Amino acid sequence: PCVTVCPTGASYKRAEDGIVLVDYDKCIGCKYCTWACPYGAREFDEQRKVMTKCTLCVDRVHDKALPAAERKPACVLACPTSARLFGDIHDPDSNVSVAIRERAGYQLMPEWGTRPANHYLPRRKTAMAVHQEDLQRVDNPLKIDGKLPEMPPLEHGREDYAT
Repeated sequence: PCVTVCPTGASYKRAEDGIVLVDYDKCIGCKYCTWACPYGAREFDEQRKVMTKCTLCVDRVHDKALPAAERKPACVLACPTSARLFGDIHDPDSNVSVAIRERAGYQLMPEWGTRPANHYLPRRKTAMAVHQEDLQRVDNPLKIDGKLPEMPPLEHGREDYAT
């Protein structure tokens, strides 16, 4: 709905990968796309007076100069728990297709018929056995001099409890 409501054609869906983008040179900042977007994915940039949204780092995803392992959105690469996946949902053997199939992945609001590229996985129903060494990442941004900081035990204050 956000693409079709745009009066200038600034919002468009790329045919090659389905990523929805905004052409900032055409955008007049009318905010129609914000009102029409069922996912709440649009924001108004007050300085530039245009609508913005996540681009899925389309420049990185298709940059042949980058190693294949780095051709992913920045949020996927930076996620410290690897909770985000990225790949080709049209390839049945890709990591995302396998995860969607095996874990009953779903799209938000399928009744809109927008066929979004984003899929979501439900919470795991069983606890996973995780060993402490699996949690240690060399590039963990919380580490100082290669060590995680010691955290003091949490003390509950009165505001932590409902009355």
